[in-house]
Amino acid sequence: MEIKSRFDHFNFNVLDLDRSICFYEKALGLREVRRMEAADGSFILVYMGEEKTGFLLELTWLRDRKEPYDLGEGEFHLCMRIPGDYDVVRAYHKQMECVCYENTDMGLYFISDPDGYWIEILPE
Repeated sequence: MEIKSRFDHFNFNVLDLDRSICFYEKALGLREVRRMEAADGSFILVYMGEEKTGFLLELTWLRDRKEPYDLGEGEFHLCMRIPGDYDVVRAYHKQMECVCYENTDMGLYFISDPDGYWIEILPE
């Protein structure tokens, strides 16, 4: 059997859903595509997307979660390609105070979301 899968979404669990949605809208231009809410209010799933691909970032909020998530050694990340003037976008992210790592020799940098997840930023 040959299976031909495709990427659909990736999940980040978040403590403050509204703050996370605002961050992804402001920092990366992602928009809410859809949302699912548990009938008992125990969780909300918000799917954030962009216009070019069908890939989604699922933000999961759990009502009873109060402590920050353990992100382990942080050896995973998302990567986004940014159109336009890369230096202007990097300056904007620096103004947002979300740049957490830069490697100018490799031409990349990372931003960190409100829960500490890293997103690599590359030029298009």
